Amino acid sequence: MDDNTVDVDTTTQPATLTFADTFNAAVAFIDRHVTEGRGERVAIRDVEGDTTYGELLEQVNRAGNALTDLGLRPGDRVLMVIKDCRAFFFVFWGAIKAGVIPVPINTLLRSNDFKYIIEDSGAACVLWSPEFGAEVEAALGALSLPLLRQMPVDGAGDTFAGLAAKADPDLSPAPAAAGSDCFWLYTSGSTGPPKGVVHAHRDMVITSQYYGVDVLGITADDVHFSAAKLFFAYGLGNAMTFPLWTGGQSVLFAGRPAPTNMFEHIGRFRPTIYYAVPTMFAQQLSKLDELSPDLSSLRACVSAGEPLPGKILEGWRDQTGLAILDGIGTTEILHIFIANRDSDVRPGISGKLVPGYEARILDDHGSEVPDEDIGHLWVRGDSVMSRYWNQPERTSQALSDGWIRTGDSYSRDAAGYFTCHGRSDDMLKVGGIWVSPVEIEARLVAHHAVLEAAVVGRPDDDGLIKPEAFVVLKAPAAQPVALAEELKMFCQEGLARYKYPRRVEFVDDLPKTATGKVQRFRLRT
Repeated sequence: MDDNTVDVDTTTQPATLTFADTFNAAVAFIDRHVTEGRGERVAIRDVEGDTTYGELLEQVNRAGNALTDLGLRPGDRVLMVIKDCRAFFFVFWGAIKAGVIPVPINTLLRSNDFKYIIEDSGAACVLWSPEFGAEVEAALGALSLPLLRQMPVDGAGDTFAGLAAKADPDLSPAPAAAGSDCFWLYTSGSTGPPKGVVHAHRDMVITSQYYGVDVLGITADDVHFSAAKLFFAYGLGNAMTFPLWTGGQSVLFAGRPAPTNMFEHIGRFRPTIYYAVPTMFAQQLSKLDELSPDLSSLRACVSAGEPLPGKILEGWRDQTGLAILDGIGTTEILHIFIANRDSDVRPGISGKLVPGYEARILDDHGSEVPDEDIGHLWVRGDSVMSRYWNQPERTSQALSDGWIRTGDSYSRDAAGYFTCHGRSDDMLKVGGIWVSPVEIEARLVAHHAVLEAAVVGRPDDDGLIKPEAFVVLKAPAAQPVALAEELKMFCQEGLARYKYPRRVEFVDDLPKTATGKVQRFRLRT
């Protein structure tokens, strides 16, 4: 095989992926399209215009050379606090091609969070979109790092875009191997401080082929639009690696997603696949009658981040004629590894394994549990992270012989369908019986007055753990005390009686990570 190539043998199931000894992922996702004659094909679309694959390659090369001109060397980290725009593509792939490690960061963080990640990563460079400058600069001002390179990616004054415009448009890929370090992502902190997740060059190929192609059936004709942002694993695959792997198109939206602007963008750019989190689908579902959006271009809708309540799936399908394909993925595994298929959609069920992945469900002692029993979900596949950066103890706790503990509680039936029962550390034991908060939340959301719900364990007067519900209503309650009692009775009627929430608290919103996961640890405290 030639250097920087990957052979895809689709005669096997799953497809067999063979990587050249020297493999830089930027060549497979960027350079290859120009080499194969797709230079004039549109790669990126947004309100500012279109970018072809040929233009993308040139800008990636310029960005990689600009990073080198700044003094970065292979293995150095560049932190990216960059909105969903073409500059994100340029910096991310330019860094990889130059051997520098890009680290996309949640743009919604505050200065203390940025300071923590800058220090933890030992970054050599920080680039940011001007919109986030105040928080990033406050973080940098609190540090003592005189050698740190730092500048806005674009805008007025000295910018990275200005440096890149003067840089060489040609760049040879830095030598790398399929299993060597390529990029990092930081966990969104659903259970505590973020951790740097180290991914290899092959990982984006694995997820793009096994989930994108083999499950979603994506092709070069697909136009991808993701409400989930590029800075975390789900959005990175949706809006960047999936279209770039197949030669398709990515539609970008730089702002904060809301039902109105998501519907407007779908109507304007006519994507064929739309990706979002359950919260966004719920919000959009509530606005369908009011906004009457044109969704005729869509052939598929995908959800991840947390389990999709069956009520939302069924409501969306009833009103749009489109199913939502629920799945589970993690930052550590990079994208979805258990999923529903278009031909096999089951409300409240995560689905079956994605090709290329294995799973087992273990009890607290490491033994596999019988079908239908709840246990800890462990997964193995070639896109699993190599380690947590600078955290060997937490790495050893999460990884064992190629298997990774996801931190989720799951059951599997005899037919191979997986059902989520919440985070392993969110499970409740009520009266000596395991109770899934997800099950109670799904029941609450089925009530006509409820938009969202989260359930945690709270000690009662006797110190026994009982479920407590935090509920976001669709509209303010005229009689909140009466409604709270109604919701308790509603749960008792639809669930085993011991599972009902002993207390219901109405809140304006729920604390969430960037991926849409409810941070139950914050509710518990």
